[in-house]
Amino acid sequence: MIDDIEYNTEREQLIIPEYGRHLQKMVNYAKELPTKEERNKVAKSIISVMGNMQPHLRDVPDFQHKLWDQLFIIADFELDADSPYPTTTKEELNERPEPLKYPQNFPKYRFYGNNIKTMIDVANTWEDGELKEALTYTIANHMKKCFLNWNKDTVEDYVIFNHLFELSDGKIDLKGSEEDLTDATTLMRNKTKYSNTNTNTTTKKAHHKKSTNANRNRKRY
Repeated sequence: MIDDIEYNTEREQLIIPEYGRHLQKMVNYAKELPTKEERNKVAKSIISVMGNMQPHLRDVPDFQHKLWDQLFIIADFELDADSPYPTTTKEELNERPEPLKYPQNFPKYRFYGNNIKTMIDVANTWEDGELKEALTYTIANHMKKCFLNWNKDTVEDYVIFNHLFELSDGKIDLKGSEEDLTDATTLMRNKTKYSNTNTNTTTKKAHHKKSTNANRNRKRY
């Protein structure tokens, strides 16, 4: 009797462990059936079992297609059955994806971030007018705020205007502008106000939690 015990270490490795050992045996049984008609019938039954094991995926688009792909993966692509969907080959599954082309940007003024260059390029495509002028001043104020995050002291507007002129390849020139940017105190005050709001919210939650725990431990007569 002891000799008939089957250990997991002696069994074949599960290809998709989420479905368990019994489903793997069902797939192996389907592979050994002599006729294709029988294999198709058993394959559809296996798909029904797989769908019942993952009911949370019923609303996912192409749910049945995913199940059929997983069935052939569990069968190691050795199941000769008809699928209602285009089947994925073993070569396509093992194919390595192409390496991603990460942007290699080395900006001169890194404290402005990479997005500021995109914003400037978009502004250069706009026609001259009030909208473009408003956008350029918005970009300049954002650059000033980024500068203050990096340098906590202060920065003159002409420094921001010179950097904007340089980053835009001379297409945006605010160096002769009479309009001032938002002062540093206002920019930093908005940031401090937002930080204090988050801190106060966290403190209130902690105080509420502490009061709740205190009430739970209080004796009731």
